[in-house]
Amino acid sequence: MARQTHTISVNFRGGIIPPGVLLDLLEVAAEATVTHIRFGLRQQLLLNVPDKQLSAFQAACNDRQIDFSAHPNILSTYPAAGIFLHDTWLVEGIYKDVFNQFDYLPALKVNICDSKQTFVPLFTGHINWISSNTTHYWHLYLRLPGSQELFRWPELIYTNSIATVSKATETLMLRGLEPAAVFSDIKALLPYVFQESGVEPEFPAFHLPYYEGFNKQDNSYWLGIYRRDETFPVPFLKEVCRLCLETRTGQLYNTPWKSLVIKNIDPAHRYLWDYLLGKYGINVRHAANELNWQVEDNSEDGLILKRYIIRHFDVADVRTYGLCFSIRMQEQTSLFGNIIIRRKASRHGSKLKYMQRYDILYTDGFNANSSALIPYREDVSKEQLGPYVASLCKLFYEQKSETDMLQHFVKAQQSPVVRAEAMRKVHQCVCCLTVYDETVGDEWQEVPAGTPFASLPPAYCCSVCEAEKDTFREITVPVSPGQPA
Repeated sequence: MARQTHTISVNFRGGIIPPGVLLDLLEVAAEATVTHIRFGLRQQLLLNVPDKQLSAFQAACNDRQIDFSAHPNILSTYPAAGIFLHDTWLVEGIYKDVFNQFDYLPALKVNICDSKQTFVPLFTGHINWISSNTTHYWHLYLRLPGSQELFRWPELIYTNSIATVSKATETLMLRGLEPAAVFSDIKALLPYVFQESGVEPEFPAFHLPYYEGFNKQDNSYWLGIYRRDETFPVPFLKEVCRLCLETRTGQLYNTPWKSLVIKNIDPAHRYLWDYLLGKYGINVRHAANELNWQVEDNSEDGLILKRYIIRHFDVADVRTYGLCFSIRMQEQTSLFGNIIIRRKASRHGSKLKYMQRYDILYTDGFNANSSALIPYREDVSKEQLGPYVASLCKLFYEQKSETDMLQHFVKAQQSPVVRAEAMRKVHQCVCCLTVYDETVGDEWQEVPAGTPFASLPPAYCCSVCEAEKDTFREITVPVSPGQPA
């Protein structure tokens, strides 16, 4: 007979996990015979505690002042700060100032995100705060529970008003008011600091940075750990916490991809992390095509389906860069992704898995932040999913390739007369010979024209072969007509 368990959710606001607090929690969990934990889509920690141990577990958590709640966690881009986010006004101190404003537990999902990144989903909350180009001012997008429709607040709101506006907004939304009515009521009754917002903002096209393994961060390293089955052994995490405390590494972070990030690892301590990963057999170099998936929390059926499709990707050598997949096994689930595999209700109420069918959909323009879904194939069996999803990936790249970028580049380099003095410097990837030209920028990665190569973030990679920034070499090329030397 299967052991009965109760799922406990522990919220670490914004994905920030103090190692000492986590260690206390893990020790209590181990006493309750919990062997593994998971991280959730909203950067929370999930434990399955045996029913027989539940009372003792709750009492021990109360003694150690460890809170757990049924309320959704506040999701943020804090884990990406300093590793995937550079040259932004939304620094770590501002995140903490915002978190400290919340003197209540939000009953609705709140997202606090930097607009310059594509690591954390922007609109998976009901109350979505997104930084603007104006320092300390934010866009606000509202989404009613159970709806995919977004309402853009007509104003930019000042940082210090975030919690106040969030609380009032939540109260009105839970009463059933439409977002436009929420805006009108709050505008009439609640004083807050704002600016006119102007036109609809444009957010960068989605591409998921590789978030696993050891990576350089200025003069230190950061380490990303992803688990194929989403479970982290409790003994391993206890040693992670102890190592952080002993080396004064600081805080841990968990991400919406259910992974763990450790920042600011001193190069002198890297061998200790290598030792720890080896001791527990933790792999940190999975293929990129299995890192870009969103699966419901505690969904074993969803994970099985994900593995099934990834096996087809591996055999067919399918490219998935720039795509994000979500598997929705529950009817009302809303997950981030530009390709969606959605399970249909079982025919005639049957629970037999061979009878299950799926719909394959994609977002309008393959925009991962869009809520408009376009059907691609309906009523598909599990055996057909791999080929059909791979075909949809191909469609994505075909649409991206409608403009012949190579031909544009060739024409830009052509000149009827090349003068010896008309030369300029660019940077070329030594792996595939792709050229980064600062006069053009990199439209694919949302790098504006005029951005010097030296100003590109350390995580910048080649748009064609994804080679790292330091694989580029400076070369000299002729100046095309109309271009500055």
